[in-house]
Amino acid sequence: MDAHRTASVSRVYVPNQYTVWLSTEDHRRLEGYERSLEQELSAYVLEHARRHDYALLTRPEVNLEEDDRLRLGEFGIQTRLVKPPARQGEAPSQGEQGHTMVYSAPPRQSRRERRRPAGRLVETKAIVTLDDRRYVLEGPVAVLGRSRECDCVLSDPNVSRRHAELRRGSTGDWQIVDLDSTNGVKVNDRQVGTTRLSPGDEVTLGTTRFIFDIDQ
Repeated sequence: MDAHRTASVSRVYVPNQYTVWLSTEDHRRLEGYERSLEQELSAYVLEHARRHDYALLTRPEVNLEEDDRLRLGEFGIQTRLVKPPARQGEAPSQGEQGHTMVYSAPPRQSRRERRRPAGRLVETKAIVTLDDRRYVLEGPVAVLGRSRECDCVLSDPNVSRRHAELRRGSTGDWQIVDLDSTNGVKVNDRQVGTTRLSPGDEVTLGTTRFIFDIDQ
């Protein structure tokens, strides 16, 4: 909701329709109380809008759907602004759906990592925008490749199983590292082995291109 708000002259409008995409196994685990969970999430979204004084065209609706491209623990969220019908009997007018934001569960920390004293670490997230999807990668390291074990799975035969890594620095910046891939890594059409990435950079792995961004 916060990421897709639109300001008018006097109000801030937010999407009122949310599709939550789940992996096949996660979706199967919700059998029996899926509708109750949708209603609970809808109520939470409505309360969030009220707390921030956001404008909604209708009561928010949340639908849980299945996407077999997602792995266990991953989920995607797709938003849409739906206008109510002008006259009775008309279908509601639906705006264009935005990118599906795909989130992965952050890796579990060991006890030793949790006990480590906190420094001035800036914990940003990497965003990979690929076609109709937007992957939000927690870091500090995210692997990109064709293998289903990667943090960002690219279904491209020209992409190696473990093609490249995104690594976050202590200041919140990110760099990409080629993991000895077959077809290499390009950033803004320049072949690289390791390089720092800036928001808006176009990265090519195999024949797959994506736009890199940073979520503060």
